[in-house]
Amino acid sequence: MADTSTRPALGQVMAGCTVLVTADRRSGELAAALERRGAAIRHAPALSMIPHVDDDALVAATADLIADPPDVVVATTGVGFRAWVEAADAHGLADDLLRVLGEARIVARGPKARGAVQAAGLAADWVAESETSAEVAEVLLSEGVGGLHVAIQHHGAGADGLDEVFAKAGAQVSPLVVYRWGPAPDPDAVRASVRAAADGEVDAVVFTSAPGAEAWMEAVESAGVRDEVVSRCQTGEMVVASVGPVTSRPLAARGITPLEPERGRLGALVRALVGHYEHIESVALSTVAGPLLIRARVAVLDGQVLPLSPTGVEVLRLLASAGGDVVSRDQVLEVLPGVSRDGHAVEVAVARLREAAGRRDLIKTVVKRGYRLELAHG
Repeated sequence: MADTSTRPALGQVMAGCTVLVTADRRSGELAAALERRGAAIRHAPALSMIPHVDDDALVAATADLIADPPDVVVATTGVGFRAWVEAADAHGLADDLLRVLGEARIVARGPKARGAVQAAGLAADWVAESETSAEVAEVLLSEGVGGLHVAIQHHGAGADGLDEVFAKAGAQVSPLVVYRWGPAPDPDAVRASVRAAADGEVDAVVFTSAPGAEAWMEAVESAGVRDEVVSRCQTGEMVVASVGPVTSRPLAARGITPLEPERGRLGALVRALVGHYEHIESVALSTVAGPLLIRARVAVLDGQVLPLSPTGVEVLRLLASAGGDVVSRDQVLEVLPGVSRDGHAVEVAVARLREAAGRRDLIKTVVKRGYRLELAHG
């Protein structure tokens, strides 16, 4: 009987899963949350976030805004709004900035921006639940911005056309660039990550920003593995998780439908991904030795990651895909390395599988035909 003393703790539903985190900011928090559920994390930020805390232009624009207070303030991102307040504080302008913002109408482009506004002791008067600049523009233009002073805290991807739209509608527009997206901190890691995703070494990829998703997919295309990556996503071999609909757009444009949480939060994103794997676990192949799950690079039997080589995982994957039907020796030979047709190699591979599982009855030898997994009955 398999030794259960080393089984992971309750809730380790992602045991054996390799998850690629493509974010730079808050990646440690995201990774830690997934690791608590048993996942192995691979980190390859597709972009870097370059703050403007010491940018003279931002300080000057903030001082101008204090001298000429806005009627409307658009907060486009939580991280950007917080960084703006922190930059003002570093230059002794925070109190005056918060006073000016408190007297303006604050529009938040999504829940994360609203959270940052609230954290600063302010209140958002309206929130674009779709998290799109288009919704912000539609609402403000419908109300009229002619003659108003509109300040826009930009996010890393740029203004999304808000400056031009409001200026054409007669508003005085004050743009504030708090941070911008820069190149990947480690381009080699990104290139290696897309190859790993194409080669089946990654179970899930997580995205937290639209620019990051776009940059990673561009790396996929540059490496010439778009078809392989998209195919793995569409068949469900690799799960793609996105923090929300805006982040999902670059993926959807390429035929990938990401898993999305109901709310655009990291915690909700983790829960959505964990929930996906909880469902997979509930429909795992039921064998005489317990539920069997085959991940990208490992196999999990009855909650325990089996000590298998990559070849062993592929042989077990072959047997599992047969669903209890017989797999011929020639079929097993096809997934073994090399070109040998030696039947002894098959016997050795199967013996190692049985040893790793701790259950010789997991794989049954069918005389003169091959092998099959012994499924649970009833």
